[in-house]
Amino acid sequence: MTVPGTPCDITEGACVRLSTNQSWLISGGRISYGPVPTTSGRPGYETPVGYHEVLWKVELDYSRDFGMAEMPYSTYFVGNGIAFHEGSLYDESHGCIHLSREAAAKYFHTLRVGDQVQVTA
Repeated sequence: MTVPGTPCDITEGACVRLSTNQSWLISGGRISYGPVPTTSGRPGYETPVGYHEVLWKVELDYSRDFGMAEMPYSTYFVGNGIAFHEGSLYDESHGCIHLSREAAAKYFHTLRVGDQVQVTA
């Protein structure tokens, strides 16, 4: 059964719908924040669909692979460096989920290592 208002069935963590560029925080089986606008991976760098978990967090990280671009409020959920972080809501990413500054800070401060992240098409 999905959490009302989302495409996800997790009861705690973050939910992402790639097709509509939306994300939510979920607590106790209910939406606690969102939906918020997102952008995700461009062709060739698609954000992986499925069940993940928060692996680590870095308040101000830099992408060594992409010109030391700033990645404020990085909350990593895929081991090859895919995270929620502040980024453009117009330009697609290299796999990460871009959020507004406010949303990225909220995700960073709310999600804990081990929390679930569900990414749906």
